[in-house]
Amino acid sequence: MTRVRRSSSGVIPTTAEGVFANALQKVVGRTRAHRALLVRHTRSSTTIKGDGMSLYDYVVVGAGSAGCVLAARLSEDPGVRVAVIEAGGPDTAQEIHIPAAFPQLFKSDLDWDLDSEPEPGIGGRRTYLPRGKTFGGSSSMNAMIYIRGNRADYDGWAAAGATGWSYAEVLPYFRRAEDNERGEDQFHGVKGPLTVSDGRSGHPLAAAFVQAAKQAGHRANDDFNGSTQFGVGNYQLTQRGGMRCSTAVAYLHPALERPNLTVLSSALAHRVLIEGGRATGVEVERDGTVEIVRAEREVILSAGAYESPKLLMMSGIGPAAALSALGIDVVRDLPVGEGLQDHYMTLLNFRTEVESLISAASPENAALLQSEGRGPLTSNLGETGGFFRSRDGLAAPDVQFHAAAALYRQEGLGPAAEHGFAFGPCVLAPTSRGNVTLRSARPDAAPRIVHNYLTTAEDRDCIVAGIRIALEIAAQRAITDVATGPFADTPGASDSDAELLAWAQRSGHTLYHPTSTCAIGAVVDPELRVFDVAGLRVVDASVFPTVPRGNTNAPTIMAAEKAADLIKGSTGNDDNGAAGAVR
Repeated sequence: MTRVRRSSSGVIPTTAEGVFANALQKVVGRTRAHRALLVRHTRSSTTIKGDGMSLYDYVVVGAGSAGCVLAARLSEDPGVRVAVIEAGGPDTAQEIHIPAAFPQLFKSDLDWDLDSEPEPGIGGRRTYLPRGKTFGGSSSMNAMIYIRGNRADYDGWAAAGATGWSYAEVLPYFRRAEDNERGEDQFHGVKGPLTVSDGRSGHPLAAAFVQAAKQAGHRANDDFNGSTQFGVGNYQLTQRGGMRCSTAVAYLHPALERPNLTVLSSALAHRVLIEGGRATGVEVERDGTVEIVRAEREVILSAGAYESPKLLMMSGIGPAAALSALGIDVVRDLPVGEGLQDHYMTLLNFRTEVESLISAASPENAALLQSEGRGPLTSNLGETGGFFRSRDGLAAPDVQFHAAAALYRQEGLGPAAEHGFAFGPCVLAPTSRGNVTLRSARPDAAPRIVHNYLTTAEDRDCIVAGIRIALEIAAQRAITDVATGPFADTPGASDSDAELLAWAQRSGHTLYHPTSTCAIGAVVDPELRVFDVAGLRVVDASVFPTVPRGNTNAPTIMAAEKAADLIKGSTGNDDNGAAGAVR
């Protein structure tokens, strides 16, 4: 069984790691369905299925949040040959599937383990950027929060020229993907492959945040994906029976037995081959050997907001001067890598004598997860949160909160050897823009990434206002009853705006939501086709014109569902009908 190596203890303290591993083994090792998946994964990752040829109709690069959806949807047609190229391996690591274990994946073999360049808006600090390198991609290592964004995001895209991407036009694809345990209504579907459920941990420290926010005058909201996004409450999660439901679990696993679907794992894509203005295949390195995987119809990049622009630039599609300087022949001069957005977050950490999630790693909790699919091991850490305005007059929220029933310091990498909890804001609708550029022409070199966090006055004002909201919530009885005090580096209500900003600049970090580096209108058209290159699309969060207001996994899955229809030429009018399930 795949084991995860990592260099830091994360939320689960070092002293508990042995117990935690044993707990995971008890849960996963006794799960018959998971053992069957291990066998299937092993077979799919070590053999080439189907006709054994390197010629396919569609070649998808990346088996992540979008790539798994495309693999399943495109291979529904038995007459279509689909190959998926994935740099990582099968999602067999125990820590993937136990929700509370996801910080153990940081800086492991299943993480691209990227770092930004020095960020000018936060004092020149570099930020750690985890990204999933396994089946399911970042949906296999995220916090499982299911947020679609705001109606204003999609209507704004459409108004700016992204024809077909208004809220009314994308809602059917959200519904098609979804199997919501609450049932079907105008906003939610129940026939899709992706299980969306209420959390099964219900930790009192996470609940304390919601109660305190209500005491501070904020409204309750039991569905952030419904009629309004404003308010506080529990997040719905991509979990099934208390376990992670990644796009690998939801989409790829059921499709693995199809003879027309080939998954090439541990395969690093070097570049897209462009011949006569058309994408004809992908150059791939696997087991030290360079191979060509040919595509008769299309190559589809689903490698994420950092890697998809890198692959385009490695293929000669990007800023001409920068490519020429690296000796890369220019195929098309496009603003690839520009427009990067992300959510920048801060967290206030508090000590408590209430038992927090650092006690989750026990045999008793493992048994509870196995027998009933609930308990602390089902926690995604950020169980509750909410959406707020930083100032009056805003029609849509510009601040999002996450609340964790554990300390979350040093970007989730610091040891958490004592009980505590954390909550805080992120800049939800940033105006700052960064970029992704090539470090060198070597395919194994990580890209240069600069987000430019907090480089606009609007974003600086927003984060300060968000911290003020957090401090107001922290002063309520629901928090003061459980908190024994803040950490020394936590700001206070008497601090000036300048002091709060300085704290945010030295303590904040990514919320893991990079987007917009191959945006609609700049690099791709509304059907996600790369401008002036036939047979090449990009389908992942990099195509979003702006970062949605919320966690980005759900919008990425929606985009892939929509792209599958665009690629197949269907209309998608079946909404949440028979096409919703992976057959």
